Amino acid sequence: MPELPEVEVVRRGLERWIAGRTVTEVEVLHPRAVRRHPAGGEDFAARLKGQRVEGARRRGKYLWLPLADTGTAVLGHLGMSGQLLVQPHDAPDEKHLRIRVRFDDAVGTELRFVDQRTFGGLSLHDQSPDGLPDVIAHIARDPLDPAFDDAAFQAALRLRRTTIKRALLDQSLISGVGNIYADEALWRSRLHYDRPTAALTRPRSAELLGHVRDVMNAALAVGGTSFDSLYVNVNGESGYFDRSLDAYGREDEPCRRCGTPMRRRPWMNRSSYFCPRCQRPPRVVTG
Repeated sequence: MPELPEVEVVRRGLERWIAGRTVTEVEVLHPRAVRRHPAGGEDFAARLKGQRVEGARRRGKYLWLPLADTGTAVLGHLGMSGQLLVQPHDAPDEKHLRIRVRFDDAVGTELRFVDQRTFGGLSLHDQSPDGLPDVIAHIARDPLDPAFDDAAFQAALRLRRTTIKRALLDQSLISGVGNIYADEALWRSRLHYDRPTAALTRPRSAELLGHVRDVMNAALAVGGTSFDSLYVNVNGESGYFDRSLDAYGREDEPCRRCGTPMRRRPWMNRSSYFCPRCQRPPRVVTG
């Protein structure tokens, strides 16, 4: 699933190409693409028609398009393979095109939602007082948000009876961090993924947060991470951060810091990649 850098790359593209445009036509080509809109595809299309898109917003991995003067927004959930593409009107339809949105101007481009696995979709929601779609109002701020509270995050870590990677993936504590960037930040911090959060000192948690930001900014600079053709920006281009990964996906390859072969371990239906020398597992205390 795309993480913060990939979603932010898409958001920036939508802000550039879609903001300020008014919807004139909506085609819902697959019902699963609007399954999070309970009233169905016809209602989604009718309510969106004639609305002006104010811009593109993001919190963590969630992306939405506020609609002017309505108090509502289109929430985009990319799922495993969703793509929001800005294409010329005459471009051939993609094989897995699910929703088409056209505008009332002469720009000559339209917005397309393409989703091979149909896990993602678009839906309309009321916005909370702080401008978030109501269904994601519980999502925490992300580490690239200027209003992110470092001290509150560090204090919350110490209070949680959990392990550090679980905490990084807890979207109610810190949003936008997924499996890839958690492994990268933990490698940079020399922390094992099963390290208890209660054992983290304030300087160590501050260091970890700094590495989370650094790795996300580095990924943003090259368009995010693409392991296949399913993640692309609004122009259909892949990101290149996979070439710079230090931990994720590097099983049996030498650690870039000490040369020890990297390891992979099953973790919560995912995998964790780490260096057994640089990121020593916590000692198990037996009674």
